Amino acid sequence: MDNMSTGIDYLLNLNARHSQDFMDLATERRRYRGEHPTEIAALKCMDGRLHLPVMTQTALGIIQPFRNLGGIFNLGWPFFQAAIDQWVEYSISRGRHCLVFVTYHFARGDTHRGCRGFGYDTDAARVAAIKLKNQFDSVYGKGGAVVPIVCGIETDLDALILHGENGRFIDLANTKESSQLELEEMLRSLYPSMPERVTRDFLPLVRGNIKHIAEIRASNRPIEEAEHKEWVLGVGRGFDWLHVINTAFIVGPFDPNLSVAIETAAKLLKNNIDDGRIDPNGVVLLTSGVYRDEAGPEYHLAKEKAQFLSKFALNIIKDKVPDLAPHLQILTGCTDLNTRKFEMIERLG
Repeated sequence: MDNMSTGIDYLLNLNARHSQDFMDLATERRRYRGEHPTEIAALKCMDGRLHLPVMTQTALGIIQPFRNLGGIFNLGWPFFQAAIDQWVEYSISRGRHCLVFVTYHFARGDTHRGCRGFGYDTDAARVAAIKLKNQFDSVYGKGGAVVPIVCGIETDLDALILHGENGRFIDLANTKESSQLELEEMLRSLYPSMPERVTRDFLPLVRGNIKHIAEIRASNRPIEEAEHKEWVLGVGRGFDWLHVINTAFIVGPFDPNLSVAIETAAKLLKNNIDDGRIDPNGVVLLTSGVYRDEAGPEYHLAKEKAQFLSKFALNIIKDKVPDLAPHLQILTGCTDLNTRKFEMIERLG
């Protein structure tokens, strides 16, 4: 962005476009859910490159994202626990299974295009994902309504690495377009305890990723596009519209040590300035609360949460990364989950 103002305007325009796309796909989502009712969640890093709807060629709104620094989560965290259990209860009450992608990410071409939240240590990120997957199994049981899987995301080719129950894994970058029967057999061999309904609903994502990888290879996408040049720090929820490459770090409000996650993300932004990767006059602190019911208190609570998070994050930055604070413009708002429309509450700077 050339300056702070155009950065804010860019974000608002980006949201407007995404919201329109999301609403335009309402009919497709209803059709898709009729054919593939399994609810799908993705627990992933704040890195904006990890856009699973694009990677799997799935309509916006099918995959529910939960995002945090490094993709680090813990079912013991009270707010994360409540959010997940609410999602599971919603799904089961409608007779649906739950497929949970527990992810880590890396870049096969260069370690330093990998996960900054884990200090580029892919092994540590994978171990953390396995631990979280085991937590889900411990809480919800194996072979039941909630099916967690460990999934690597390789960002040079946007390829998924599927980790099976038996220690095997399959890199979809090495999997050619196959028949439906062959892909079903592959998934059954990886996940023998996965319910048949979930396997059938998992299949379109696998096929979509194989097709997407082929398109990435054919496009010869420049690798430098994957370099870290993020200039937005997003805090809160409702940011699934903010997946443009090299744009944002997202910190979800799940970690009890939220201040540490915000501090870490702020330091990464400051590093981008210091290394000359971004315009120092184009850095945005963006906060969002979410709601579905505009008529009740949920809407007003979302606004209160966004305003609190904005002040909280700014105070952390002023205290822990003070050299970043003068560069910030602040955009505070809330997101309607029915439309993905971001409503601006306050704009400063």
